[in-house]
Amino acid sequence: MAEQSITLKTLLCERHWQTYSTFCKEYDRAAAKVDPTLRGGYPSRAQLHRWLSGELKGLPYSDHCRVLEAMFPGRTASELFAAYAPEVPAQRTAPEPTTSAGCADETGPGPQMADVSAVFSSRSAFSAAFPPSTLFDGAKEISAAGLSLNVICQSYPDHQLKRLLESGTRIRCLFLDPAGSAIKAREDEERYTDGTLTTLTALNISMLSRLKARLTPEAAERLELHVYDETIRFNILIVDHATCVVQPYLPQARGVDSPTLVITDNTAADGLFPVFDQVFNEMWERSKSV
Repeated sequence: MAEQSITLKTLLCERHWQTYSTFCKEYDRAAAKVDPTLRGGYPSRAQLHRWLSGELKGLPYSDHCRVLEAMFPGRTASELFAAYAPEVPAQRTAPEPTTSAGCADETGPGPQMADVSAVFSSRSAFSAAFPPSTLFDGAKEISAAGLSLNVICQSYPDHQLKRLLESGTRIRCLFLDPAGSAIKAREDEERYTDGTLTTLTALNISMLSRLKARLTPEAAERLELHVYDETIRFNILIVDHATCVVQPYLPQARGVDSPTLVITDNTAADGLFPVFDQVFNEMWERSKSV
């Protein structure tokens, strides 16, 4: 079953419900009709990933089955977790474009892009297509790990960050420690001799620390600043568990010159979203608060 798309995954893709946040909304909507006490009982991201990858040996708990059957009338839970087999194969004269990342026909020819929805040759090309206001305005949770995190500290105004935090947004920033050995190794690799990266990172941390001091106590708790001292591999930005932007750090190349991936399906069984979400969370656990 793990080699085939299960019916539940196919139906979610058809309805454009495959992102975790959208799935939870639709789950709650159906749960309210079945039994209002079941609202908020949707699976965790990890559970949903197992559901959609076909890793389950049986069926989920009965309450989950009841809600899923309400989400997809006419389908039993057993059918939803069976391998997808359309009753009437689609007749096509030409391939249809993929309408959502992670929803391409898994048995068809052609390269697979998992849940990658866009690729840019550099960070500057990405920024032109996805300005910070597009990424952050209205966000409820932002998690960022990298070196100096300029996309938050230099490219998005303080007053807009303050507005987000005061309205309930949680922001986690994980900087390469300006007092550590890893940032000095990166400076050597990029051939900086004047502590450029160390100075910039310390400045950005200071800017956010000053912003945090101006927030209400409740909002200040939602801005978390951490540092880590490890070989830098990726710049990772995750917004609302729905969009993940990933950039590798290349040898002897500035971060702005590195290719950038945009990943937008956090439920794809063979996708990259869970991979980089786990990378961020594990780095966060090893880091220390500023």
